Amino acid sequence: MKLTLEGLRGQLAERLLPVYLVSGDEPLLVEEATDAIRARARALGFAEREVFFIERGSAVWDEVRQAAMALSLFTARRMVEIRMPGGKPGVAGAAALLRLFEAAGEDLLVLIVSEKLERETQGSEWVQALMQRGAWLPIWPVERARLPQWLRARFAAAGLTANPDALALLAERSEGNLLAARQEIDKLAMLLPRGATVSVAEVAAGSADSARFDVFQLGEAVRGADAARALRILGGLRSEGAEPVLVLWSLVRELRAQEAAAPAEARARSRGLPFARLATRAGRADRMAKGLSAGDPWDELALLAVELTGLRSLPLVRAAGR
Repeated sequence: MKLTLEGLRGQLAERLLPVYLVSGDEPLLVEEATDAIRARARALGFAEREVFFIERGSAVWDEVRQAAMALSLFTARRMVEIRMPGGKPGVAGAAALLRLFEAAGEDLLVLIVSEKLERETQGSEWVQALMQRGAWLPIWPVERARLPQWLRARFAAAGLTANPDALALLAERSEGNLLAARQEIDKLAMLLPRGATVSVAEVAAGSADSARFDVFQLGEAVRGADAARALRILGGLRSEGAEPVLVLWSLVRELRAQEAAAPAEARARSRGLPFARLATRAGRADRMAKGLSAGDPWDELALLAVELTGLRSLPLVRAAGR
């Protein structure tokens, strides 16, 4: 059978299958799924665990075959866990897996963990045989649009709620790194009383609690059309090790506020600079911060901050690596 992450706990509560395959490129979700399977197995008496790490050209498959053959020598229930990053066991490995699947049952649980399976591998004999004997759980990264919802559920599980701005900031800072998001939520859960509502300032404090300047002061300088102060704060944030993505979040927040403002107010604050130009510059800074375009993101952030105060800076040119 094929499982989903949402359906895993219900399936485990119903019965423990003899074979599981968990695959995906999101380490946190893969590890949490395998932890759930192991916990259920331990609760049912699978006290022994044998782990095999498979590398390219590895001779470990001989040991895997021996594990299947030696089953009758053991009286305790045990788990054989195979860590196979590439998801391609090869001919010898596939044969060993088929034999292991046949041996799996009441006293032997087989758990395979791999990265995302390629389409060709998904249709292979060993994967199809596995789904006949047990379950395959493919895990997909959390899409950017769903990340705030995922974070909200994590906060709830930790006994906290978070306001929309706090969710937006944490989503921006943790995109592509769910482990960092979980660590931040765990830290907040230790610092705040159960049932507390997390603010954007508390999320920002996770990386800026010792900074002389903070991103909120930068936003105030932009709103006040004080270009000199905005650049001074930006320089302080950079010297104190602030994350460019966090600084960009603050500037984009001001940009969106200007776009949503009444037309007269928006013209007064932006001095007539078109929203499209500012959005393009913000996009350039974002790509530079993520290493997708050449250039120093701090330079682009400085230009964006100046233009948000209403001063036209350097002309927009095509970014390298775009």
